[in-house]
Amino acid sequence: MDLKEIQNLIKFVSNTGVAEVKLEMDDVKITIRTTLEGSTTETTYVQQAPQAPVQQVIAPVAAAPVAAAPVAAAPAVEESKYITVKSPIIGTFYRKPSPDKPMFVEVGTTIGTGDVLCVIEAMKLFNEIESEVSGKIVKILVDDMSPVEFDQPLFLVDPS
Repeated sequence: MDLKEIQNLIKFVSNTGVAEVKLEMDDVKITIRTTLEGSTTETTYVQQAPQAPVQQVIAPVAAAPVAAAPVAAAPAVEESKYITVKSPIIGTFYRKPSPDKPMFVEVGTTIGTGDVLCVIEAMKLFNEIESEVSGKIVKILVDDMSPVEFDQPLFLVDPS
């Protein structure tokens, strides 16, 4: 686990209102604690020899609503008729399955339910993000190879 992934995890925890997160993997143990106001974050990072299987324990306190990043450039009146496809995880956004392959979707592409829209890399795993709606891609809100946050808008889809 590299420093950037740890920083993304800290941002995610402090934005969700979770009081404490413990993450144990093969040779890494991370504990992140926040105050209820979300202003103070304490992180403990321990590198150790492989011992136990992977465990994740998340103790929610009072889940605060996560504010979505505002969408720039398009008027709000027009956006109301579009469906926003949001990121389900923190990671790096890729528009192609690999550097030598074509983009999954472009503006104007007609998509169906279950079509792969992009890939988000999180902790060295590539997660295909599939469409939950049918329609036409109106706008791509994130640049290729950019970091994305949980619940960040990725695409605008016209369902008509």
